[in-house]
Amino acid sequence: MLLNEAQVLSKLLISNDLTISVAESCTGGSLSRALTSIPGASSYFDCGYITYSNKSKTEMLGVDIQTIKTYGAVSEEVVLEMVIGVTTKSHSDVAISITGVAGPTGGTPEKPVGMVCFGFSYDDKTSTSTQLFSGDRASIVSQSVSYALKQLSFRF
Repeated sequence: MLLNEAQVLSKLLISNDLTISVAESCTGGSLSRALTSIPGASSYFDCGYITYSNKSKTEMLGVDIQTIKTYGAVSEEVVLEMVIGVTTKSHSDVAISITGVAGPTGGTPEKPVGMVCFGFSYDDKTSTSTQLFSGDRASIVSQSVSYALKQLSFRF
């Protein structure tokens, strides 16, 4: 299923002559893998950052450490700074960032396992959203990638 969703997005990127870059945390490169599993991906895929730690988020993407301290790594505030960082560093036309709690541990009442935040950048506009997925770790990662691919496809 992810391959089909990635193919839809890749066709849209190619037909619009756009490039994409991603910044992933809880998905650990799964979105990058989905996007680059298609032959010809080099025509639209620029780069992917896997910024799992807070240190990598700040050093690689320019996320303000105070934002992480104030809102936590899993927040729309951090995912927004992540998508701005990947857009700035890559100069891609389209960017997405993902951070969340894939589980099975690490959840809190305020940020339960399955809570995933997304940042989108396209056409000089940014937006964020938070979703709550269920299932085991692999299922939450898969649902996160699927959501990201679908949301990006809807923006064209």
